[in-house]
Amino acid sequence: MNQPRAPKEGSGLEVRAAAARGLVPVLTDKGSLASLDEHSVIARDRSLLKELCYGTCRRLPRLEALAGQLLKQPFKKRDSDVQALLLIGIYQLLYMRIPAHAAVGETAGAARLLGKDWATRVLNGCLRRLQREAAALEATVDRDAHVALEHPAWLLKTLRQAWPDQWQAIAEANNQPGPMTLRVNQRHQDRETYLSLLTETGLSGQLCVHAPDGITLEQPCDVSTLPGFERGLVSVQDEAAQLSAALLGPALAPRPGARVLDACCAPGGKTAHLLEQFDITLTAIDSDNQRLGRVDDSLSRLGLTADLQHADATQRDWWNATPYDAILLDAPCSGTGVIRRHPDIKKLRRPDDIGKLATLQRQLLDNLWAMLRPGGTLLYATCSVLPEENAEQVEAFLARTPDAIVTTPDDVAWGMPSGQGRQLFPEASSHDGFFYARLEKRAA
Repeated sequence: MNQPRAPKEGSGLEVRAAAARGLVPVLTDKGSLASLDEHSVIARDRSLLKELCYGTCRRLPRLEALAGQLLKQPFKKRDSDVQALLLIGIYQLLYMRIPAHAAVGETAGAARLLGKDWATRVLNGCLRRLQREAAALEATVDRDAHVALEHPAWLLKTLRQAWPDQWQAIAEANNQPGPMTLRVNQRHQDRETYLSLLTETGLSGQLCVHAPDGITLEQPCDVSTLPGFERGLVSVQDEAAQLSAALLGPALAPRPGARVLDACCAPGGKTAHLLEQFDITLTAIDSDNQRLGRVDDSLSRLGLTADLQHADATQRDWWNATPYDAILLDAPCSGTGVIRRHPDIKKLRRPDDIGKLATLQRQLLDNLWAMLRPGGTLLYATCSVLPEENAEQVEAFLARTPDAIVTTPDDVAWGMPSGQGRQLFPEASSHDGFFYARLEKRAA
Protein backbone atom coordinates (compact mmCIF):
# COMPACT_ATOMS: atom_id res chain seq x y z
CA MET A 1 0.00 0.00 0.00
CA ASN A 2 1.22 3.49 -0.80
CA GLN A 3 2.23 5.56 2.20
CA PRO A 4 0.76 9.09 2.58
CA ARG A 5 3.16 11.65 1.20
CA ALA A 6 4.40 14.67 3.11
CA PRO A 7 2.83 17.75 1.52
CA LYS A 8 4.41 21.07 0.90
CA GLU A 9 3.41 23.36 3.79
CA GLY A 10 0.22 25.28 3.06
CA SER A 11 -0.51 23.49 -0.20
CA GLY A 12 -4.04 23.25 -1.58
CA LEU A 13 -3.61 19.49 -1.50
CA GLU A 14 -2.91 19.53 2.24
CA VAL A 15 -6.02 21.43 3.28
CA ARG A 16 -8.24 19.20 1.13
CA ALA A 17 -6.68 16.06 2.56
CA ALA A 18 -7.19 17.46 6.07
CA ALA A 19 -10.82 18.23 5.25
CA ALA A 20 -11.34 14.67 4.01
CA ARG A 21 -9.88 13.29 7.24
CA GLY A 22 -12.13 15.62 9.24
CA LEU A 23 -15.22 14.40 7.40
CA VAL A 24 -14.53 10.66 7.75
CA PRO A 25 -15.93 10.40 11.31
CA VAL A 26 -19.15 12.10 10.17
CA LEU A 27 -19.56 9.97 7.04
CA THR A 28 -18.94 6.77 9.02
CA ASP A 29 -21.17 7.76 11.97
CA LYS A 30 -18.23 7.64 14.37
CA GLY A 31 -17.91 11.30 15.30
CA SER A 32 -18.91 14.86 14.60
CA LEU A 33 -17.36 18.09 13.38
CA ALA A 34 -16.78 18.98 17.03
CA SER A 35 -13.60 16.90 16.78
CA LEU A 36 -12.32 18.77 13.71
CA ASP A 37 -8.70 19.79 14.34
CA GLU A 38 -8.30 23.22 12.79
CA HIS A 39 -4.63 23.19 13.77
CA SER A 40 -3.95 20.30 11.40
CA VAL A 41 -3.30 22.97 8.76
CA ILE A 42 -1.40 26.25 8.83
CA ALA A 43 -3.18 29.35 10.07
CA ARG A 44 -3.99 30.82 6.67
CA ASP A 45 -5.77 27.60 5.61
CA ARG A 46 -7.98 27.18 8.68
CA SER A 47 -10.95 29.15 7.40
CA LEU A 48 -10.88 27.15 4.16
CA LEU A 49 -10.70 23.90 6.13
CA LYS A 50 -13.80 24.86 8.12
CA GLU A 51 -15.65 25.98 5.01
CA LEU A 52 -14.90 22.71 3.20
CA CYS A 53 -16.04 20.57 6.15
CA TYR A 54 -19.03 22.56 7.33
CA GLY A 55 -20.16 23.47 3.82
CA THR A 56 -19.98 19.86 2.66
CA CYS A 57 -22.08 18.72 5.63
CA ARG A 58 -24.54 21.56 5.03
CA ARG A 59 -25.13 20.38 1.45
CA LEU A 60 -24.55 16.69 2.15
CA PRO A 61 -27.85 15.12 0.97
CA ARG A 62 -27.49 16.80 -2.42
CA LEU A 63 -23.76 16.14 -2.70
CA GLU A 64 -24.27 12.46 -1.93
CA ALA A 65 -27.01 12.22 -4.55
CA LEU A 66 -24.73 13.80 -7.15
CA ALA A 67 -21.86 11.51 -6.14
CA GLY A 68 -24.17 8.56 -6.75
CA GLN A 69 -24.77 9.82 -10.28
CA LEU A 70 -21.05 10.28 -10.96
CA LEU A 71 -19.77 6.95 -9.65
CA LYS A 72 -20.17 3.66 -11.50
CA GLN A 73 -20.16 1.94 -8.11
CA PRO A 74 -19.85 3.23 -4.54
CA PHE A 75 -16.51 3.37 -2.79
CA LYS A 76 -15.77 0.66 -0.24
CA LYS A 77 -16.13 1.60 3.43
CA ARG A 78 -12.37 1.64 3.87
CA ASP A 79 -12.25 4.39 1.26
CA SER A 80 -14.57 6.81 3.04
CA ASP A 81 -11.77 9.38 2.87
CA VAL A 82 -11.89 9.21 -0.93
CA GLN A 83 -15.68 9.56 -0.77
CA ALA A 84 -15.11 12.64 1.36
CA LEU A 85 -12.76 14.09 -1.27
CA LEU A 86 -15.39 13.57 -3.98
CA LEU A 87 -18.02 15.35 -1.88
CA ILE A 88 -15.56 18.17 -1.16
CA GLY A 89 -14.82 18.50 -4.87
CA ILE A 90 -18.50 18.68 -5.80
CA TYR A 91 -19.06 21.27 -3.10
CA GLN A 92 -16.27 23.46 -4.43
CA LEU A 93 -17.48 23.30 -8.02
CA LEU A 94 -21.11 24.09 -7.21
CA TYR A 95 -20.98 26.31 -4.14
CA MET A 96 -17.58 28.01 -3.84
CA ARG A 97 -15.73 30.64 -5.83
CA ILE A 98 -12.67 28.48 -6.21
CA PRO A 99 -11.31 28.22 -9.76
CA ALA A 100 -12.51 24.99 -11.34
CA HIS A 101 -8.99 23.82 -12.19
CA ALA A 102 -8.01 24.08 -8.51
CA ALA A 103 -11.21 22.45 -7.26
CA VAL A 104 -10.63 19.50 -9.58
CA GLY A 105 -6.85 19.19 -9.65
CA GLU A 106 -6.07 19.79 -5.99
CA THR A 107 -8.98 17.70 -4.73
CA ALA A 108 -8.00 14.75 -6.91
CA GLY A 109 -4.33 15.23 -6.08
CA ALA A 110 -5.07 15.20 -2.35
CA ALA A 111 -5.78 11.46 -2.64
CA ARG A 112 -2.03 10.93 -2.89
CA LEU A 113 -1.61 12.47 0.56
CA LEU A 114 -4.04 9.87 1.85
CA GLY A 115 -1.91 7.09 0.36
CA LYS A 116 -4.44 6.35 -2.38
CA ASP A 117 -2.86 7.34 -5.67
CA TRP A 118 -5.34 5.16 -7.58
CA ALA A 119 -8.17 7.48 -6.57
CA THR A 120 -6.75 10.54 -8.32
CA ARG A 121 -7.90 9.31 -11.72
CA VAL A 122 -11.37 8.39 -10.44
CA LEU A 123 -11.86 11.73 -8.71
CA ASN A 124 -10.53 13.66 -11.68
CA GLY A 125 -12.93 11.86 -14.01
CA CYS A 126 -15.97 12.36 -11.78
CA LEU A 127 -15.33 16.05 -11.19
CA ARG A 128 -14.62 16.79 -14.85
CA ARG A 129 -17.85 15.06 -15.79
CA LEU A 130 -19.68 17.25 -13.28
CA GLN A 131 -18.18 20.30 -14.97
CA ARG A 132 -19.55 19.16 -18.33
CA GLU A 133 -22.96 17.88 -17.19
CA ALA A 134 -23.77 19.88 -14.05
CA ALA A 135 -27.15 21.21 -15.19
CA ALA A 136 -28.47 17.80 -16.25
CA LEU A 137 -27.13 16.00 -13.19
CA GLU A 138 -28.54 18.60 -10.81
CA ALA A 139 -31.94 18.48 -12.49
CA THR A 140 -31.98 14.70 -12.11
CA VAL A 141 -31.21 14.60 -8.38
CA ASP A 142 -33.40 17.60 -7.55
CA ARG A 143 -36.52 15.69 -8.54
CA ASP A 144 -36.49 14.47 -4.95
CA ALA A 145 -37.61 17.29 -2.65
CA HIS A 146 -35.34 16.21 0.20
CA VAL A 147 -32.34 16.38 -2.15
CA ALA A 148 -33.32 19.77 -3.55
CA LEU A 149 -33.78 21.10 -0.01
CA GLU A 150 -30.67 19.30 1.23
CA HIS A 151 -32.23 17.49 4.17
CA PRO A 152 -32.60 13.81 5.05
CA ALA A 153 -35.94 12.53 3.76
CA TRP A 154 -37.18 11.57 7.23
CA LEU A 155 -36.40 14.98 8.69
CA LEU A 156 -38.02 16.90 5.85
CA LYS A 157 -41.13 14.75 6.22
CA THR A 158 -41.19 15.39 9.97
CA LEU A 159 -40.84 19.15 9.47
CA ARG A 160 -43.59 19.15 6.85
CA GLN A 161 -46.00 17.29 9.14
CA ALA A 162 -45.22 19.50 12.13
CA TRP A 163 -45.18 22.84 10.34
CA PRO A 164 -47.16 22.67 7.07
CA ASP A 165 -46.86 26.42 6.54
CA GLN A 166 -43.24 26.89 7.65
CA TRP A 167 -41.37 23.68 6.78
CA GLN A 168 -39.79 24.94 3.57
CA ALA A 169 -38.61 28.20 5.15
CA ILE A 170 -37.12 26.21 8.06
CA ALA A 171 -35.22 23.98 5.64
CA GLU A 172 -33.95 26.92 3.60
CA ALA A 173 -32.77 28.73 6.74
CA ASN A 174 -30.98 25.55 7.88
CA ASN A 175 -28.97 25.62 4.66
CA GLN A 176 -27.45 29.05 5.33
CA PRO A 177 -24.64 29.71 7.83
CA GLY A 178 -25.94 31.40 10.98
CA PRO A 179 -24.82 34.95 11.77
CA MET A 180 -22.36 35.73 14.54
CA THR A 181 -24.23 37.32 17.44
CA LEU A 182 -22.68 38.88 20.54
CA ARG A 183 -23.96 39.27 24.08
CA VAL A 184 -22.74 42.45 25.71
CA ASN A 185 -21.89 42.14 29.40
CA GLN A 186 -24.08 44.81 31.00
CA ARG A 187 -21.92 44.74 34.12
CA HIS A 188 -19.38 46.70 32.06
CA GLN A 189 -21.37 48.78 29.56
CA ASP A 190 -24.53 48.90 27.51
CA ARG A 191 -24.68 47.48 24.02
CA GLU A 192 -24.94 50.89 22.32
CA THR A 193 -21.57 51.83 23.80
CA TYR A 194 -20.07 48.51 22.74
CA LEU A 195 -21.48 48.91 19.23
CA SER A 196 -19.53 52.17 19.01
CA LEU A 197 -16.39 50.30 20.07
CA LEU A 198 -16.97 47.80 17.29
CA THR A 199 -17.35 50.59 14.76
CA GLU A 200 -14.07 52.17 15.90
CA THR A 201 -12.40 48.79 15.40
CA GLY A 202 -13.74 48.56 11.86
CA LEU A 203 -16.42 45.97 12.63
CA SER A 204 -20.06 46.47 11.66
CA GLY A 205 -23.14 45.20 13.44
CA GLN A 206 -26.69 45.98 14.42
CA LEU A 207 -28.67 45.72 17.64
CA CYS A 208 -30.73 42.56 18.01
CA VAL A 209 -34.47 43.13 17.82
CA HIS A 210 -35.48 40.74 20.61
CA ALA A 211 -32.46 40.20 22.89
CA PRO A 212 -31.73 43.39 24.87
CA ASP A 213 -28.03 42.56 25.23
CA GLY A 214 -27.46 41.34 21.68
CA ILE A 215 -25.57 42.65 18.65
CA THR A 216 -25.45 40.75 15.35
CA LEU A 217 -22.31 41.27 13.30
CA GLU A 218 -22.53 41.86 9.57
CA GLN A 219 -19.63 39.47 9.08
CA PRO A 220 -18.25 36.82 11.45
CA CYS A 221 -14.79 37.44 12.87
CA ASP A 222 -12.25 35.84 15.15
CA VAL A 223 -13.07 36.57 18.79
CA SER A 224 -9.54 37.90 19.26
CA THR A 225 -10.52 40.94 17.16
CA LEU A 226 -13.49 41.81 19.39
CA PRO A 227 -12.75 44.80 21.68
CA GLY A 228 -12.37 43.66 25.28
CA PHE A 229 -13.22 40.02 24.65
CA GLU A 230 -10.49 38.72 26.95
CA ARG A 231 -11.57 41.23 29.60
CA GLY A 232 -15.11 39.88 29.59
CA LEU A 233 -16.86 42.77 27.85
CA VAL A 234 -18.63 40.50 25.41
CA SER A 235 -19.41 36.88 24.57
CA VAL A 236 -20.66 35.03 21.52
CA GLN A 237 -24.25 33.78 21.91
CA ASP A 238 -27.19 33.46 19.54
CA GLU A 239 -30.10 35.87 20.00
CA ALA A 240 -32.63 33.12 20.75
CA ALA A 241 -30.41 31.64 23.46
CA GLN A 242 -30.12 35.07 25.10
CA LEU A 243 -33.88 35.18 25.73
CA SER A 244 -33.62 32.74 28.65
CA ALA A 245 -32.31 35.48 30.96
CA ALA A 246 -35.19 37.80 30.08
CA LEU A 247 -37.71 35.00 30.69
CA LEU A 248 -36.27 34.27 34.12
CA GLY A 249 -36.01 37.96 34.99
CA PRO A 250 -39.42 38.26 36.71
CA ALA A 251 -38.48 35.41 39.05
CA LEU A 252 -34.91 36.53 39.79
CA ALA A 253 -34.79 40.34 39.72
CA PRO A 254 -36.99 40.78 42.85
CA ARG A 255 -35.06 38.11 44.82
CA PRO A 256 -31.41 39.08 45.46
CA GLY A 257 -29.43 36.01 46.41
CA ALA A 258 -31.95 33.63 44.84
CA ARG A 259 -30.86 30.01 44.57
CA VAL A 260 -30.75 29.05 40.90
CA LEU A 261 -29.96 25.77 39.18
CA ASP A 262 -28.74 25.63 35.60
CA ALA A 263 -29.17 22.00 34.65
CA CYS A 264 -27.35 20.68 31.54
CA CYS A 265 -25.39 23.92 31.58
CA ALA A 266 -22.60 23.35 29.03
CA PRO A 267 -21.20 25.18 27.16
CA GLY A 268 -22.20 27.87 29.66
CA GLY A 269 -23.57 30.80 27.68
CA LYS A 270 -26.86 30.92 29.59
CA THR A 271 -25.04 30.30 32.88
CA ALA A 272 -22.87 33.36 32.33
CA HIS A 273 -25.76 35.50 31.13
CA LEU A 274 -27.77 34.83 34.29
CA LEU A 275 -24.77 35.78 36.45
CA GLU A 276 -24.19 38.95 34.42
CA GLN A 277 -27.81 39.98 34.86
CA PHE A 278 -28.79 38.99 38.38
CA ASP A 279 -27.50 38.86 41.95
CA ILE A 280 -27.95 35.13 42.45
CA THR A 281 -26.35 32.03 43.92
CA LEU A 282 -26.03 29.68 40.98
CA THR A 283 -25.31 25.98 40.76
CA ALA A 284 -24.51 24.71 37.27
CA ILE A 285 -24.34 21.00 36.52
CA ASP A 286 -23.56 18.92 33.47
CA SER A 287 -22.98 15.22 32.87
CA ASP A 288 -20.10 15.87 30.46
CA ASN A 289 -17.01 16.75 32.47
CA GLN A 290 -15.05 17.91 29.45
CA ARG A 291 -17.77 20.34 28.40
CA LEU A 292 -18.05 21.49 32.02
CA GLY A 293 -14.46 22.63 31.68
CA ARG A 294 -15.57 25.00 28.92
CA VAL A 295 -18.11 26.50 31.32
CA ASP A 296 -15.36 27.09 33.87
CA ASP A 297 -13.16 28.74 31.24
CA SER A 298 -15.97 31.04 30.16
CA LEU A 299 -16.83 32.11 33.70
CA SER A 300 -13.15 32.75 34.46
CA ARG A 301 -12.83 35.02 31.42
CA LEU A 302 -15.92 36.95 32.51
CA GLY A 303 -14.90 37.15 36.17
CA LEU A 304 -18.02 35.27 37.31
CA THR A 305 -18.49 32.57 39.94
CA ALA A 306 -20.80 29.57 40.13
CA ASP A 307 -20.85 26.22 41.89
CA LEU A 308 -19.97 23.88 39.01
CA GLN A 309 -20.70 20.20 39.50
CA HIS A 310 -20.18 17.16 37.30
CA ALA A 311 -23.58 15.57 37.83
CA ASP A 312 -26.51 13.84 36.15
CA ALA A 313 -29.68 15.96 36.22
CA THR A 314 -31.86 12.83 36.04
CA GLN A 315 -30.51 11.85 39.48
CA ARG A 316 -30.52 13.50 42.93
CA ASP A 317 -27.36 12.12 44.52
CA TRP A 318 -25.63 15.49 44.01
CA TRP A 319 -28.45 17.62 45.49
CA ASN A 320 -28.34 18.83 49.10
CA ALA A 321 -32.18 18.81 49.36
CA THR A 322 -32.45 22.61 49.60
CA PRO A 323 -35.05 23.74 47.03
CA TYR A 324 -34.19 26.17 44.25
CA ASP A 325 -36.00 29.42 43.56
CA ALA A 326 -35.56 28.96 39.83
CA ILE A 327 -34.35 26.22 37.50
CA LEU A 328 -33.19 26.54 33.91
CA LEU A 329 -33.52 23.26 32.01
CA ASP A 330 -31.87 23.67 28.63
CA ALA A 331 -32.64 20.09 27.76
CA PRO A 332 -30.63 17.78 25.50
CA CYS A 333 -32.49 17.67 22.20
CA SER A 334 -32.29 16.90 18.50
CA GLY A 335 -30.63 20.24 17.69
CA THR A 336 -32.99 20.68 14.75
CA GLY A 337 -33.16 24.42 15.43
CA VAL A 338 -29.39 24.86 15.09
CA ILE A 339 -28.61 22.71 12.05
CA ARG A 340 -27.14 25.72 10.31
CA ARG A 341 -24.45 25.89 13.03
CA HIS A 342 -24.06 22.11 13.32
CA PRO A 343 -24.75 20.83 9.80
CA ASP A 344 -23.40 17.36 10.60
CA ILE A 345 -26.75 16.83 12.35
CA LYS A 346 -28.12 16.09 8.88
CA LYS A 347 -25.94 12.97 8.76
CA LEU A 348 -25.71 11.96 12.40
CA ARG A 349 -29.28 12.37 13.65
CA ARG A 350 -31.63 9.38 13.24
CA PRO A 351 -35.46 9.18 13.35
CA ASP A 352 -35.47 6.98 16.45
CA ASP A 353 -33.32 9.52 18.30
CA ILE A 354 -36.31 11.80 18.79
CA GLY A 355 -38.28 9.39 20.95
CA LYS A 356 -35.21 8.60 23.03
CA LEU A 357 -34.53 12.29 23.57
CA ALA A 358 -38.17 12.90 24.51
CA THR A 359 -37.90 10.17 27.15
CA LEU A 360 -34.78 11.80 28.58
CA GLN A 361 -36.47 15.22 28.60
CA ARG A 362 -39.40 13.73 30.51
CA GLN A 363 -37.05 12.24 33.11
CA LEU A 364 -35.28 15.57 33.52
CA LEU A 365 -38.49 17.53 33.95
CA ASP A 366 -39.92 15.14 36.53
CA ASN A 367 -36.69 14.91 38.53
CA LEU A 368 -35.92 18.64 38.58
CA TRP A 369 -39.48 19.69 39.39
CA ALA A 370 -39.10 18.07 42.81
CA MET A 371 -36.12 20.38 43.47
CA LEU A 372 -38.12 23.57 42.88
CA ARG A 373 -39.66 25.39 45.82
CA PRO A 374 -43.40 26.18 45.82
CA GLY A 375 -43.78 29.49 44.02
CA GLY A 376 -40.54 28.89 42.09
CA THR A 377 -40.05 29.03 38.32
CA LEU A 378 -38.75 26.43 35.89
CA LEU A 379 -37.82 27.47 32.36
CA TYR A 380 -37.85 24.63 29.85
CA ALA A 381 -35.80 25.28 26.72
CA THR A 382 -34.59 23.37 23.68
CA CYS A 383 -32.84 24.26 20.43
CA SER A 384 -35.32 22.04 18.59
CA VAL A 385 -38.21 22.77 16.23
CA LEU A 386 -39.91 19.39 16.73
CA PRO A 387 -43.20 19.40 18.72
CA GLU A 388 -42.45 15.99 20.28
CA GLU A 389 -39.61 17.61 22.19
CA ASN A 390 -41.36 20.91 22.78
CA ALA A 391 -45.10 21.62 22.91
CA GLU A 392 -46.07 17.95 23.24
CA GLN A 393 -43.46 17.41 25.95
CA VAL A 394 -44.80 20.33 28.00
CA GLU A 395 -48.44 19.28 27.49
CA ALA A 396 -47.65 15.80 28.80
CA PHE A 397 -45.79 17.26 31.78
CA LEU A 398 -48.72 19.51 32.68
CA ALA A 399 -51.13 16.59 32.43
CA ARG A 400 -49.22 14.62 35.07
CA THR A 401 -48.12 17.56 37.24
CA PRO A 402 -51.11 19.24 38.91
CA ASP A 403 -49.03 21.86 40.75
CA ALA A 404 -47.54 23.27 37.51
CA ILE A 405 -48.86 26.62 36.25
CA VAL A 406 -47.99 28.00 32.82
CA THR A 407 -46.51 31.52 32.87
CA THR A 408 -45.03 31.64 29.36
CA PRO A 409 -45.57 35.23 28.18
CA ASP A 410 -47.89 35.81 25.24
CA ASP A 411 -47.12 39.52 24.84
CA VAL A 412 -43.61 39.16 23.38
CA ALA A 413 -42.69 40.00 19.79
CA TRP A 414 -40.59 36.89 19.16
CA GLY A 415 -41.65 33.42 18.13
CA MET A 416 -45.15 32.05 17.83
CA PRO A 417 -47.48 30.29 20.29
CA SER A 418 -46.93 26.54 20.32
CA GLY A 419 -48.98 24.68 22.89
CA GLN A 420 -48.07 26.22 26.25
CA GLY A 421 -44.76 27.59 25.00
CA ARG A 422 -43.32 29.73 22.24
CA GLN A 423 -41.49 28.43 19.20
CA LEU A 424 -38.83 30.31 17.27
CA PHE A 425 -37.73 29.14 13.83
CA PRO A 426 -34.26 29.74 12.41
CA GLU A 427 -34.12 32.98 10.43
CA ALA A 428 -31.43 33.68 7.85
CA SER A 429 -29.95 36.84 9.33
CA SER A 430 -31.35 36.54 12.84
CA HIS A 431 -31.87 33.95 15.57
CA ASP A 432 -31.67 30.15 15.66
CA GLY A 433 -34.61 27.83 16.17
CA PHE A 434 -35.59 27.58 19.84
CA PHE A 435 -38.48 26.65 22.13
CA TYR A 436 -39.32 28.08 25.57
CA ALA A 437 -41.98 27.24 28.12
CA ARG A 438 -42.04 28.91 31.55
CA LEU A 439 -43.71 27.08 34.44
CA GLU A 440 -44.39 28.06 38.02
CA LYS A 441 -44.86 25.66 40.91
CA ARG A 442 -48.14 26.33 42.63
CA ALA A 443 -47.63 27.68 46.14
CA ALA A 444 -48.56 25.28 48.93
